Amino acid sequence: QVQPVESGGGSVQAGGSLRLSCAASGSAYNNRFVGWFRQAPGKEREGVAAVYTGSLRTYYVDSVKGRFTISQDKGKNSVYLRIDSLKPEDTALYYCAASFPTFEDSSLALDTDTYKHWGRGTQVAVSS
Repeated sequence: QVQPVESGGGSVQAGGSLRLSCAASGSAYNNRFVGWFRQAPGKEREGVAAVYTGSLRTYYVDSVKGRFTISQDKGKNSVYLRIDSLKPEDTALYYCAASFPTFEDSSLALDTDTYKHWGRGTQVAVSS
């Protein structure tokens, strides 16, 4: 069973960058979706980026395209989320999650129901 563990959050000023890391303990991230989600206070959890580890194809919600970059290091069994040009509205608890091994269906990539293994989250706070 794969267990994602996030790190890399912090407090930054608007315009700065962060790289969040998601290391997998247990099984490797093989042929599954690994995604980043965020939840701001009083809001629903939303999927922001995902990668299918079999093809390395990436998926983004429209609101973060051009600023968020998801990548994978198979050798380290880790997935990363780089966030550039941070905005105060990016402030949230960021979660990494992994699906069960599955076929690549793009409609599943950012759907929270796709994901079965969740990390505890890492906080990102952006000040203006």
